[in-house]
Amino acid sequence: MQQRDIQPELLESLPHDHPDALRSRQDLLQVNGIMGNHRWIARMLRRHAAPGWKITEIGAGDGALSLQLAEKGLCRAQDLHAFDLAPRPASWPPAAAWTQGDLFAHPMPPSQVLIANLFLHHFQPAQLSLLGSRIPPEAKLILAAEPARYRIHTFLGRFFCILAELHPVTRYDMQVSIRAGFRSQELPHSLGLKNNWEITIHETLFGGYRMMALRS
Repeated sequence: MQQRDIQPELLESLPHDHPDALRSRQDLLQVNGIMGNHRWIARMLRRHAAPGWKITEIGAGDGALSLQLAEKGLCRAQDLHAFDLAPRPASWPPAAAWTQGDLFAHPMPPSQVLIANLFLHHFQPAQLSLLGSRIPPEAKLILAAEPARYRIHTFLGRFFCILAELHPVTRYDMQVSIRAGFRSQELPHSLGLKNNWEITIHETLFGGYRMMALRS
């Protein structure tokens, strides 16, 4: 697994309200819980974000992560902006912004924090380079929680799927995600984050690849 292998995931092809999609998104809450992605993002915001900073989450899915951040008092609803192909969830706060559509077809809103959770591995290097060029100049902190691309995680993932009785869509997509994941400095290199960014990479036992970028 030396090279990334980016292939379509089943969840991407399903309507947002399809029963299999709804079940798979529920599974992803368990996956995020085991990986600790939401907790890590919350910790980094507590340490590095300032009150009133605008937060943009790309690939927000059902909005669960951003909603948790608001509920924990880490940001105000009016400071949230989410992007996804799915429509605005019914539970999304009225004061928070939601853009439905292709991320590359809309300008990135001015924000100090950019968050991506299990999202950037969907893109080819050229797409990540384009995304990196569109990071708003106001951005001071980038937090990305992605799959780490190691063979051991394919075996651990299969075991967890069986143990947790995850949906077949989730089982399939997990393996695709791992093969499309990142190692070492691959993600900041693809995004084109240069010397004015302080990069921290951490790979976890449970298959997490975490990148924090602070603008110096």
